[in-house]
Formats: sequence, structure tokens, C-alpha cells
Amino acid sequence: MTIKTAWTASLFGAFLLSASIPASGQTKAGTQESAFMGYWLSQGHDGVFRIGKCGETVCGQLVGLSYQGDDVPRDYKGRSECGLQMLTDFRQSSDDGSRWNGKILDPDSGRVYQAQIWSPQKDVLKLRGYIGLPLFGETQTWTRYRGTLGPVCKMP
Repeated sequence: MTIKTAWTASLFGAFLLSASIPASGQTKAGTQESAFMGYWLSQGHDGVFRIGKCGETVCGQLVGLSYQGDDVPRDYKGRSECGLQMLTDFRQSSDDGSRWNGKILDPDSGRVYQAQIWSPQKDVLKLRGYIGLPLFGETQTWTRYRGTLGPVCKMP
């Protein structure tokens, strides 16, 4: 399944995706934040995201894609999805620092949705994209990515 197909198939036509330097923190929030940092393979195994610090927030870029030929998938404006920042403004939302709220971009429509991330266990990341309330959304399970990436974000 391609990224574009996955976007269409979920959350009212929008597949909510959500990226490399670990943050050092002494607090529970800092520890949880560092659990998010690094490379993550999407649930459909068709995208790799790099999650890291963006100033005071956590953000993520699409850095790996599964595609055929030489044509990199394009967003709704015709721009390459390679390097597209899709996760933005993630900030701690729970007292214990376990959940973070932010936004996620649907590259096919340009719409931005609310999202939450958390890590229930080592090398597992949960991402829930939603409209309005988390109840009206979908949760994906991503796994830590330790593979390689080819030129122009191509996954092997």
C-alpha cells in the first residue's frame, strides 16, 4: 500500500502520519520526550519519519518512502514528500509527560489535524490523529527504524 493510498483509506480520507538527536532531560517529561526521538517506521511500512527537537517543541519529517521508479511521491501542491515536515508543535500534555499533543499534516489535502504521540514501551510509538476529540480518530503503531535509506528518501 502506498502512502497516498493509506491516507485515503483512513480517518475520513486522511491517513494521519506522524521524527534525531535525543534530548537529555532529568524529568519524566524529558525522559519520555527522548523516547520519541529517532527514526520510526510507519504502521503500513511505507514511510520512515525522523522525530526530533524543533526549538521548544517536537516535530517530525518524512525521510523515507516506499515507491517504485524514480518519481518521488508528491504532496497536494506538487512538491516532493521527501523531507516534508508532517508532525509539528508537539508539546507535553500530561502531568507525567507520557503524552504529547501536536499537529499532523495530510500531504494529499494540505489539511492539518490534531494528534497525540506516546511510547507505551521501548521502540514502540503510538500516534493518534483526530478531528476535534481523540475519540474521533485513529491510532497507529510505529516501530523504531534501524534500516538504511537510499537517495531521495527511497526505502530499500
